[in-house]
Amino acid sequence: MKISEIFTSIQGESSFSGLPCTFIRMAGCNLRCSYCDTLYALEGGEDLDLDQVMGKVKAAGILLTELTGGEPLLQEESLTLSTLLLQEGYSVLLETNGSLPLDAVDRRVVKIMDLKCPSSGMSDQMEFSNIDYLTKRDEVKFVISDRTDFDWAREVISSYGLLEKCKILISPHLSKLEARTAASWIIEEKLPVRLQLQLHKIIWPGRERGV
Repeated sequence: MKISEIFTSIQGESSFSGLPCTFIRMAGCNLRCSYCDTLYALEGGEDLDLDQVMGKVKAAGILLTELTGGEPLLQEESLTLSTLLLQEGYSVLLETNGSLPLDAVDRRVVKIMDLKCPSSGMSDQMEFSNIDYLTKRDEVKFVISDRTDFDWAREVISSYGLLEKCKILISPHLSKLEARTAASWIIEEKLPVRLQLQLHKIIWPGRERGV
């Protein structure tokens, strides 16, 4: 499979934020979001087989792992890898962009699915039928750049009953929207969702890879 990087860091997002985590960043993505912060993972990557990937994960010695990208579900091997990790006793998070089917993902994997808001330029690529495969363990993330994005997210949350299905993350795109503004909107609307800041970028500002 094509791997952009494998590294251990502090989990900066999701309800697992703050925990040590080994990340397997897979190369290649089918979307081109306006705010993408991992452009280096859109293509290329190093060819590694399952044994090589597992060797690097085991050497890290951290039981929390995340498959991310790019978009991991573009590579069928990601499904095999996630199941293998689970069999070896690892907890597995899957960060996916919301455009590809989740039906084949091992149910023990914690799915963290982006739903791309209008400012991303990719909201028309979302596969809303994926919501049927979410459980209480899973999470949906909305990256918002403005009030239009926030209102779009609020409408999707309501229309699809997401509060009853899974955890909800609202992540302000900080170069476009201040965290305090997003926080005030959440409070004003009385939304029981989690405000998410990218903790790894606070710890290691300006560092692109390996965090």
